[in-house]
Amino acid sequence: MSFKEKINPGKLPLHVAVIMDGNGRWAKQKGKIRVFGHQNGVKAVRDTVEGAAEIGIKFLTMYAFSTENWNRPRYEVDALMELLVSTISKEKETLNKNNIRLLAIGDLNSLPGKCHQELQEAIRDTSANTRMSLVLALSYSSKWELMNAMKQIATKIEKHEMEASSVNEQTIAEHLCTKGIPDPELLIRTSGEYRISNFLLWQIAYAELYFTDKLWPDFRREDLYEAIVSYQQRERRFGMVSEQLSK
Repeated sequence: MSFKEKINPGKLPLHVAVIMDGNGRWAKQKGKIRVFGHQNGVKAVRDTVEGAAEIGIKFLTMYAFSTENWNRPRYEVDALMELLVSTISKEKETLNKNNIRLLAIGDLNSLPGKCHQELQEAIRDTSANTRMSLVLALSYSSKWELMNAMKQIATKIEKHEMEASSVNEQTIAEHLCTKGIPDPELLIRTSGEYRISNFLLWQIAYAELYFTDKLWPDFRREDLYEAIVSYQQRERRFGMVSEQLSK
């Protein structure tokens, strides 16, 4: 029996987040430069997105480029940006065909002009799609996001638009990049690394974590389904005890 057949359609996570890791190591294993791994990682993105939509996932967030990634060698950053532009341009038709809406979170204004333009056009041209939302995290880090949110809230307090005493969890959530997007219930990381890497730290407070040794270019929809089966086998208590959940 395939993992897809084991999935309970009634217990799907509403939102799955993915840290796509291992492109560089995958390329190195094949005697290629890191960019070769990023290029082949696009196939994994396509298959994972289509696989998620196929079973009814409503939100899929993919960590494509962190704020720390700007510190990588210039040739790799330039290649990644060029790949991002060409991929967004090529995949827009596929997104529309599959009724998938594109969104993006992060410091988008830091992206190169051409990249930012292609991204905004794709977001606009897919905005009416309703089957699933694909969220790309670009030039994103959770610490940057939280710092940005705190600055916005502090400015409103300074201008007497908000009372400091009124700030609560909901206030913070409304000033994050993910405003309007439900928190992930499942976070997947590939490549065998066991860390979160500054990704959605606020939002994954109660997410189930799933780690796989698969390097990202080898990841396919059946691997996604395996992660979802694992998620469905867990008991989600949100700070309560098992007996409370059964009542």
